[in-house]
This record gives sequence, C-alpha cells and structure tokens, in this order.
Amino acid sequence: MAQNATEVYLFDFVVNDSLKTYKLENPVNISNNAGVYDNQPSFLLDGTGVLFASTRNDQTDVALFDLESQSKSWLTNTLGSEYSPIQSPLNKYFSAIKLEEDGTQLLWIYRFNKKKPKVLVEDWRVGYHTWLNKKMVVSFVLNDPPTLEVTNLKFKIKYPIEKNIGRSIHTIPNSELISYISHEHEDYEIYSINPLNSQKEYIADALKDSQDMAWTPDGTIIMGKDDKLYRLKPKEDKDWVEILSLKEFDLNGISRLAVSPLGNKIVIVVNEKIEGTANGEN
Repeated sequence: MAQNATEVYLFDFVVNDSLKTYKLENPVNISNNAGVYDNQPSFLLDGTGVLFASTRNDQTDVALFDLESQSKSWLTNTLGSEYSPIQSPLNKYFSAIKLEEDGTQLLWIYRFNKKKPKVLVEDWRVGYHTWLNKKMVVSFVLNDPPTLEVTNLKFKIKYPIEKNIGRSIHTIPNSELISYISHEHEDYEIYSINPLNSQKEYIADALKDSQDMAWTPDGTIIMGKDDKLYRLKPKEDKDWVEILSLKEFDLNGISRLAVSPLGNKIVIVVNEKIEGTANGEN
C-alpha cells in the first residue's frame, strides 16, 4: 500500500501542572528523510533516544535518534522491512514487526549490538504490539476484525483477550493494564484491559477522527488531529481539551505521537512539508 511521506519531530514538552498549560519548544526533525515514510516512534526506556521506522533503499529499517549526540543511526539492515520498534524490558533488546519480501509478517526481537535477530511470536501476523513486562507481550493481530492477543513467553502460551480493536495499544502508567481503542461502535472508545483475566473498563471516547494516543507519566492521554494536540485526564476531564497547535511550526497531519518516560519530551509524526503547497493530507 502507498504510504504518505511523513517526518518525525522531537520537541521539548513543557507542562505547567498548576496552570494546566502546555508548550512545545526546540523542534528537531529527527528523521530528516525527504519524500518517504518515517513513522511509528517510541522512546527508549531511559528516555535517551527514540526508535522509529525509517525508509531507505525502498524498504523500512529501524533507526535510533540519540538525544545527547543529536544523531541518527541505523539498527537493522535486512532483506525485509521493519516496523513499530519498541525497546524490550530486557533493555539490551528491541522488538519490531518484520515484513518479509514474500509477505510473511511476524514479531521479531533484535539485540542493539546487531547480532542475529529471532522470531518472538510465531504464527500470528502481528501489526502492532506493546510489552506488559519481561515475559508478556500484547499484540494487535491482523485478523478480520483485528484482535488483541497475549503471548506469555515464559510458558509459551498465547490467547486472545479482545476483538475489533485499533492500532494504538499501550501499557498504562503505574499499572499492569493495557489500553486500546475499541472499534466496536461508530464512535471509537478507549478501554483498559487486564491481560491476565480480560477484565476491561471504559475510560473515555476517543478523539473523533484520530487513531493514535499516548500516555503521559501522570496518566493523561494525549491525542492529535490535523495540526492540534488534545488532552484528556480520565476521571478529571469530561471531554477532550485542545492544548497545543503546530501551526507556528508550519506542521500538519498528525498521525502518531509518543511521550518520553519523564514527560518532558514528545515526538510527533506529521505529513512532510511540501514546498509551495499547503501542508495538509497527501
């Protein structure tokens, strides 16, 4: 499928809790890769870098942007394409979706030292994933409709816990729960779910016409649409509150985002700016 030309921007995320104000400062285009797809960012667990899928030589590989050196390096160079990289709780590893040239699509695990990777979850055609802990990974599996599936790596068992879900699945800060966006109804809804017993709880309606979300360390949900970011803190906010606009940076078309472990940085994926045209959907 054709993919939009996108770029990944890193910002300082300045939050004043008492005043409930937000600022974006010091934008850096960390992908800096014109005309192609760069997307699916995630922060390293210590916040020192950002993993993302980046295109080169007509395929996508995993790239790492180091915040201290302000430099980008490549972590994979396989015959297939890698997507959705996330650092594993095992620290020395990251996991990613690998799409082979023959169409096979599985979840793999890689070492940062570039030693030979291996398949992490067999049989399932995984689209997206998140780690619950060192022994459990939760995946968006490409069924019809897509399902939320748990893999217990220690006991080598797999089981489904939900169906008809969206692509944005995350661990909820300070909990043993996963959040997902349900597509069961016309208006999408955000739920929490316990991967051990499938107990779920409604959190809020998702931001209309938006598919991706991120959690801040204090349990606030951030979602984006067009050139704007919105906030909703469960049990405090009754509805989505607009907090920021990317207009001052001439950026638009927000698709994905991720917040750093300390909550002081945010990465936002936007449509690539095209000289001489409005920066909208393309």
